[in-house]
Amino acid sequence: MKVFHTQESRRKTLSFPIQCVRDDAWLGEAYYFWKEELDADDWGNNSKRKTKNYEIYECDLNSENYIDTVFNEKHYYFWINQLEKIAKKIMLKTNEKPTLKELNDYIKDKNIWPEVDFIQFQDLPVNSERSLVKPITYKYGKVRTVAFRKRIQIAVYNKEIISNFVLKKTEQVI
Repeated sequence: MKVFHTQESRRKTLSFPIQCVRDDAWLGEAYYFWKEELDADDWGNNSKRKTKNYEIYECDLNSENYIDTVFNEKHYYFWINQLEKIAKKIMLKTNEKPTLKELNDYIKDKNIWPEVDFIQFQDLPVNSERSLVKPITYKYGKVRTVAFRKRIQIAVYNKEIISNFVLKKTEQVI
């Protein structure tokens, strides 16, 4: 599977993707990719503004061992049920809802899915720029984007499946 990795422009071209270790990472510590180059560009323009330039790398993921929450209904319900079970376990111990970091740390520390190399996940866009449909504007000013097009992210946990990582392009932030 061909995927795209977006980063701030650096002095040296990357030879391997950078792992995301932020506490607010959707799917925990992982190498994050976009399924489509268009989304990698959007991410660069909207999130990689420090150097005023961003880079898009492309590579291949070589594995059949993944959870596809986007197109596989069984995988989606398995994943949701597992997250709910884990969240309830944490809530029993702490009497609080877990943070995203606590949930992801639990999955990592307990090695819940050791055979899973990556998770394919639908990121929900809030920007209406790419939508072909006008946003819905409510009476009191609230606006809701109608996003028919899926924005697919991939979180890779097994770096051994990443190959042919190359710089595709460098772009200036718009």
